[in-house]
Amino acid sequence: MNPHLTYLLVDIGCIIVPFLFSFHPKLRFHRDWEYLWLPGLITALFFLVWDAAFTKAGVWGFNPQYVTGIFIYNLPLEEILFFICIPYSCVFTYHCFQLFFKNPEWKNARAILLISAVLFLIAGIIFQHKAYTAFTAFSNAALLLILAWCNVKRLRIFILSYIAVIPFFLLSNGILTGTGLESPVVWYNNDENLGIRMLTIPFEDLFYGMLLILMNVAGYEWVKNYHRTKA
Repeated sequence: MNPHLTYLLVDIGCIIVPFLFSFHPKLRFHRDWEYLWLPGLITALFFLVWDAAFTKAGVWGFNPQYVTGIFIYNLPLEEILFFICIPYSCVFTYHCFQLFFKNPEWKNARAILLISAVLFLIAGIIFQHKAYTAFTAFSNAALLLILAWCNVKRLRIFILSYIAVIPFFLLSNGILTGTGLESPVVWYNNDENLGIRMLTIPFEDLFYGMLLILMNVAGYEWVKNYHRTKA
C-alpha cells in the first residue's frame, strides 16, 4: 500500500459503514442530512482555525510520509476531511441510539453539565501553560456551560453513543498517532500536553474528540428541533 494514502484511508474507513447504513430502511439517517450541514460547517470552521493555529505554533504537525501532499493553508486535505468523516459517523451513531432508547432525558442533566464545566475550567487553569491541555479544557467548559444554560437534557443518549464510538476512536486515532506504523501520522509536542498516552494517543484527544462530537450533536439537535417547531 502506498504510505501516502494512510491518512486518507483512515478517513474513508471511519465514514464508509455509517454512510452506507444511512440508507437502511430502519435507520433512514439520510433523511436527516439537511440538519447536519450548518452545525457541521460551524464546528468544522472552529476546529480548522484551531488546528491551523496549533500547527503553525508547533503544538502538533503532520508527517508528509502519510499524506497525499495536498495542503490547504498548512493543513493536509486529509485533516480537513477528518472534520467531515468523524462528525458524520458519530452523529449517525447518536441517531441510532435515539431510535433504540426511548427515554433519552435526564432530569439532573443541568447539574451534571455545570459540574463537568467547573472541572474542565479548573483543569484549564491548572494547566494553562500547556496549550493543548488548556484550550481543550476551556473549550469544553464553555460548551458545557452553554448547554447547561440551554437546559439540554438528552445527555444519556450522547454518553451512550460516545461510549460506543470509543473503540473506533482508539483504533483510528491510534493509527494516526503511530500505532502499527514506523512513525505517527500526526505528531504532538509533549511540552504542550500532559504527556499521558493511551497507547500512542495523547490523553487530551479523548476530550478533544468529545468536544468535536458534542458540538456536532448539539447543533444537529438544535437545527432539527428548530425545523420541527417551525413546521
